[in-house]
Amino acid sequence: MVSENALEFRRRRAVELMKQGESRETISRILGVCRHSLNVWLQKAEAGESLKSKPGSGRPRRLNEQQLAKLEELLKKGATAHGWENDIWTTGRVGEVIKRNFAIGFCRSGVWHVLHDYLHWSSIRPAKQAAKRDDAEISRWIRGIPED
Repeated sequence: MVSENALEFRRRRAVELMKQGESRETISRILGVCRHSLNVWLQKAEAGESLKSKPGSGRPRRLNEQQLAKLEELLKKGATAHGWENDIWTTGRVGEVIKRNFAIGFCRSGVWHVLHDYLHWSSIRPAKQAAKRDDAEISRWIRGIPED
């Protein structure tokens, strides 16, 4: 997430570049914004208006930065540290950890959103293994040792 100061800096820099004669196409491509935004920023700057960003609209996040950092610490301890039999995290389990530690309830898709968008965790499904797996036989086969 880009800070408000960084957004304001980017807007001021874009206005400076336009005033120096840099093409709007080049500036928009480099900054990843449309040319219309550049025109709006230039008009605001010339009118003496602020180029500060407005606070984001919509509902505020339910977990703040400190809570997200604490959640990540808790999850890195593994699922067994929280009472489960294995170290596989599911959205249901993570939701339970959030509820226990922060008293905030999330549905499974909300938990996935927290994990994916804020903590940048990815989902990995555990590989299935045969129930009658013989590790000694597999090891022998890999080494190329013939059967007795």
